[in-house]
Amino acid sequence: MSYLEKFVFNAFQVNTYLVWDDSGECIIIDPAFQDESERERLTGFMTEKSLSPVRIINTHCHVDHLLGIPGMKQVYNIPFHCHRQETSLLEKAHIMGKAFGIDAAPFPAPDWFLEHGEIIDLGNSRLKALAVPGHSPGSLAFYDEKTEFVITGDALFAGGIGRTDLPGGNYDQLIQSISTQLFELPEDTVIWPGHGPSSTIGEEVRSNPFF
Repeated sequence: MSYLEKFVFNAFQVNTYLVWDDSGECIIIDPAFQDESERERLTGFMTEKSLSPVRIINTHCHVDHLLGIPGMKQVYNIPFHCHRQETSLLEKAHIMGKAFGIDAAPFPAPDWFLEHGEIIDLGNSRLKALAVPGHSPGSLAFYDEKTEFVITGDALFAGGIGRTDLPGGNYDQLIQSISTQLFELPEDTVIWPGHGPSSTIGEEVRSNPFF
């Protein structure tokens, strides 16, 4: 069984997630802290729980979801992974940040890429990467079948979907991704999105206004 903790960071209210299991290993998903006090909330929790971070994985590479990566890599010397189709966004993220009032240096390159269907081991647990492009070209969701949750990034929200008017966005592709990848999961699967509150697959199938 794995465990999950949500942290809300930066002016864009990005949900950063820690996922861990009884082995004490943890994965940091979308580290988005922007200042020292936010960083200390995350690292303090890991210290309190005696967690050892082993990797950073990102659902996608818009700048608001990247801000904590340099700090995490510097402190813990752990690898960073995303989908290869996010490379262009990652390389330009610090430039896009300026348009949103975010002053950021270029971000580190991924240590390697994640592909659709790839299994991400975490101690005695595992996450499965699901390709859900549309909000961005290489958006991924991370599914824990055993504990019954999925981290959806900015693909699917409680009562909404990700915006598709940013570079690389595609509305029809996003609708298809959600329909074929996320809505095929069991109804009781808890959705943990990139912004806002949690939901369930069943609730979104029944009431999401975009479907």
